[in-house]
Amino acid sequence: QVQIVESGGGSVQTGASLRLSCVLSGRTFGDYAMGWFRQAPGKEREFIAAIKWSGSATYYADSVRGRFTISRDNAKSTVTLQMNSLTPEDTAVYYCAADRVPIRPIITTASSSYDSWGQGTQVTVSS
Repeated sequence: QVQIVESGGGSVQTGASLRLSCVLSGRTFGDYAMGWFRQAPGKEREFIAAIKWSGSATYYADSVRGRFTISRDNAKSTVTLQMNSLTPEDTAVYYCAADRVPIRPIITTASSSYDSWGQGTQVTVSS
């Protein structure tokens, strides 16, 4: 049974940093790209960042590029999202997800490409 467990959310002020982590079990972690998405109240879920199964490539949404960094540790089956310079616009529930296709040669940003999702972790940024 595939399971994703996220951690690291919280409430911070503008300009602060947070680190989100998620652990994937029930699947060979190193074979799958991992992504982070977020959903703010009243808005659709949006792609934030993804990292290739090998860790050799990453991709970010324009809204977070330069502030967020995604990384992975295949030995620990863990992917991390380091979030810096947070603003109230970053307030949302953040979800970690695993790609449905192993050893995908490219990074995909479509949520439909990910078939395993965590329960979400709340990030709240106040001004």
